[in-house]
Amino acid sequence: MKQLFLAAFLVAGICLPAQAASVSKSYSYFTITGKTLDEIEQQLMTRGPEVKSTGGRHPGATQMEFTNRIGYGPVKGGCAIVSARVSVKAKIILPRWRQNGKAPQDVKLIWNTLSSDIKRHEESHVVIAKNHAYELEQALKAIGKQRTCEIAAAKAKATSEKILGAHDRAQDEFDRIEGINFESRILRLLRYRLERIEAGKLKG
Repeated sequence: MKQLFLAAFLVAGICLPAQAASVSKSYSYFTITGKTLDEIEQQLMTRGPEVKSTGGRHPGATQMEFTNRIGYGPVKGGCAIVSARVSVKAKIILPRWRQNGKAPQDVKLIWNTLSSDIKRHEESHVVIAKNHAYELEQALKAIGKQRTCEIAAAKAKATSEKILGAHDRAQDEFDRIEGINFESRILRLLRYRLERIEAGKLKG
């Protein structure tokens, strides 16, 4: 199994806060063809979405947009943030295999596992974004009273830049950590599944 397929099997276990910020998700798909794993891999390498941070194409991608809605109000002796709401708009881009029905059964099984894990990986990026959106909301609300609303707005901007920068680093770190031990783990998963296929053939 080649590197691209191995890298696509990424699993996350990230917990959401009890009262997380809002996230809206949309999905789009790019079509790939092919009857063999080599053909499918080539399609993913040439048709997958381009990711600016890596400069290459990937089996899936997630584009995210953060929006801050901050309300300011006068308080005794100054100005304060009276409301803060952070939302995330996520667009998840996934592959869709058009020639699924014409491929061998073992290729279908591997593809179904692969596409499921690609989706799970991209959904995990959304979870990371949602966690940081919640963190940003709480940090904005905690800024407290300032002498003027301009000062409060400047602190809100600095807070947003700090936490969104941490968000970007967390996304990169997630990908890095997920890739450390994926090869041995995924090879075990694929070996197990292929053994089941072979066992089924022997019984049949």
